[in-house]
Amino acid sequence: QMRSRQRGSNLGLLLLASQVFQLGLDNIPPVTLATLGLNVYLFLFPLKPLLQTCLSVREAYWYRDWYRLLLSPFHHVDDMHLYFNMASLLWKGIKLERNLGGPWFAYLLSVFSVLTGLVYLLLEVGLTRVTEDSSYSLQCAVGFSGVLFGLKVVNNHYHPGSTTYIMGLPVSSRYACWVELILIHIMNPGTSFVGHLAGILVGLLYTKGPLKSLMKTCAGFVTLNGNNGRQRIYNSSGYSGYGTPYPPNSYGQQSFNPRHDNAPYRDTYNTHMPSAPPQHSYTAGLSEEEQYEEAVRASLNDRGRSMPTRSHGHSDPIAEEVRWRRLQRFNS
Repeated sequence: QMRSRQRGSNLGLLLLASQVFQLGLDNIPPVTLATLGLNVYLFLFPLKPLLQTCLSVREAYWYRDWYRLLLSPFHHVDDMHLYFNMASLLWKGIKLERNLGGPWFAYLLSVFSVLTGLVYLLLEVGLTRVTEDSSYSLQCAVGFSGVLFGLKVVNNHYHPGSTTYIMGLPVSSRYACWVELILIHIMNPGTSFVGHLAGILVGLLYTKGPLKSLMKTCAGFVTLNGNNGRQRIYNSSGYSGYGTPYPPNSYGQQSFNPRHDNAPYRDTYNTHMPSAPPQHSYTAGLSEEEQYEEAVRASLNDRGRSMPTRSHGHSDPIAEEVRWRRLQRFNS
């Protein structure tokens, strides 16, 4: 819920700067870092006053000020509001951007930012009609925490079975976002319950509903041309890179801060691990079956060329017959 911006000692900015310094800029992937930078910049130099950027049914729908859908996630009430949200973004962004790849993660953030606002408006309209209380249409929300709740659902989907600590109590990651949604609202009634709920629903639309498939269709599976004619594929099902990627690093348990959906980042992003193992040139643009056939054919051809120079013992006639039959099959 909207409150007037409080300008104090800017302790939140100092805490955020300290956290970024401890992590190191090189350890924060580019999309996460750019998103953090955008939020900080718009806090220091807002495009409009908060009352002109916050999102409500009255302002966005009645008065047709749809620009608020774009502005509201990236403006914050005060420096501590910014700090908690950006600390949470660091923790989630480093994990998800590594898993999904930078282009898809940027795409995900863009869709979640707009769609969370739309779902928020729909929920407020529904509450207004069900309760016949117009105050729901007047409530104005601002901040990135709704998007963060959506990212939390996605992160828990890709890392099932993990445990989150909330107020010192272990909670399964499957239920963590719901527990945090309730606790945050109880301990800080000034936060937007509907805004956070909208983020959870958008996350579920992505992990359980049709949103991911729709995004893939719209984006054309988000492909980029790599070096040496290879095709780099950014895959929304978990990993990115050339062909078979390395598995993600394991991360520690998450701590909960009751003010917002935020937990200071406790893990380290490993920049020294390559994005993917090297591949042979025959893998580009081929299906897995075609890649396998090409690999066997290349291997057999190499062995055929090197056969006369073999110096250790005699060739196994059975093995040679098997190779000959394979070559006949592929060449037929």
